[in-house]
Amino acid sequence: MANNFDPRLGAFRAQAPGAVDAGYDAGLRSYMLSIYNYMASGVLLTGIVALLVYSTPALFAVFFNQVGAPTMMGWVAMLSPLAIILAMNFGLARMSEGTLKALFWGFAALMGVSMSTIFARYTGASIAQTFFVTAAAFGGLSLYGYTTKRDLSAMGRFFMMGLIGIIVASLANIFFKSGSLQLAINILGVVIFAGLTAYDTQRLRELYFQVAGSDFAGKSAVLGALTLYLNFINLFQFLLSFMGNRE
Repeated sequence: MANNFDPRLGAFRAQAPGAVDAGYDAGLRSYMLSIYNYMASGVLLTGIVALLVYSTPALFAVFFNQVGAPTMMGWVAMLSPLAIILAMNFGLARMSEGTLKALFWGFAALMGVSMSTIFARYTGASIAQTFFVTAAAFGGLSLYGYTTKRDLSAMGRFFMMGLIGIIVASLANIFFKSGSLQLAINILGVVIFAGLTAYDTQRLRELYFQVAGSDFAGKSAVLGALTLYLNFINLFQFLLSFMGNRE
């Protein structure tokens, strides 16, 4: 079962937008392009691993039983991404850029294992359709966050509180098993991660002017990619709950 869970990165606290006009800064464009390249590559790796695990019965059986419930190895694969995020946050100062990249690729691969069950629950056509809708929505929201002159900090704080709320509600619904509550969680999830996509893009744009030319610039690009990756994956999963056709 894939996790609609996004422990936000402590290395990227909200920053007030600066007065620098970012639109014509070649260095900024290169920085943001590296973030998007990492993010897109991570999403691609997740998709490849998910399809590979699902289409290989022996491999799928290592992580999930016949009804799709995780085995012990499945739980390890599902919980390891959280451990990786914690390691990246707390070990950021000591880690090299290469180590962060390796952890990012490992995170994306493990997410692929976790998400392989969507192929057992939804048709391939509906998964592909939802993916393209998510990509279009993500692109538009990220473009808005990059180009807008409006300060999105207040909106970001609001959506961060909403994120904590849906995490708590999701944990509670494990016991309540309420269809109405799950529907509300799914609706709020789409809204929250749509807003966070715009907010995080603006935040990463402004962060560039703090890290440009420093040794931290490469690390921040990897962590920024992870932030946007989490927004994309969660937005995709919540949209899939509405758009996915069951097998």
